[in-house]
Amino acid sequence: MKSTDPEKEIREALALLALPEKAVSFRKFFKTGKGEYGEGDLFLGVSVPDQRLVAKEYYQKISLAELGSLLASPYHEHRLTALLILVLKFEKTKDQQLQADIIDFYLSHLSAINNWDLADTSCYKILGRYAFENRRDDVLRNLSGSETMWHRRIAVVGTLYHIRKNSFGLTRELVTQNLSHPHDLIQKANGWMLREMGQKNKEELILYLDRHYKEIPRTCLRYAIEKLDEPLRQDYLKNRI
Repeated sequence: MKSTDPEKEIREALALLALPEKAVSFRKFFKTGKGEYGEGDLFLGVSVPDQRLVAKEYYQKISLAELGSLLASPYHEHRLTALLILVLKFEKTKDQQLQADIIDFYLSHLSAINNWDLADTSCYKILGRYAFENRRDDVLRNLSGSETMWHRRIAVVGTLYHIRKNSFGLTRELVTQNLSHPHDLIQKANGWMLREMGQKNKEELILYLDRHYKEIPRTCLRYAIEKLDEPLRQDYLKNRI
């Protein structure tokens, strides 16, 4: 049964769970200082496990419109909890129209997804799954060409759903497209997805590395080869392949 005002109740629940000392550490961890990627973001100090509990309690009680108001909040935890709820709504329904509505809603609120945790906890479970199951990889391709760094991260990390289904082509394509991107959060995302690809299929990773490793930025390369045997890691790092 829908709550009378679920959005208000969620805000109140998060306020009760807030710890001021966590808020201070979160501001540092998520780089909210002047000129940093999370500049100006505000934090209540609520742990992610606590936010997941709130999301589980309210995902059936709150509408997409009400979630839009939460996503407009200046507080990071309001936005993350809203995205956790959106993931649950998407995962729990078999209604294809509702899934399509959630995709449209997600894409229309991209401005709220402005830090790596907000992107990473939601993009592959919503956009990635939708793209894979509906043969709509254009959804991720369009974001990969955006001038907004967060959109590009959403696109690349969104392919994690494909990787887990043993489909690697889109990951290779989007990583290659963003290989020279200057921001380390894109380089880390690229390396992370290559590493995940290697965990599913080592040969696929080796083939990609052998073709591209000389042009892969160091940050990306280190992430990508993290799980390889140490002698092979050193061969890539020291350009001995």
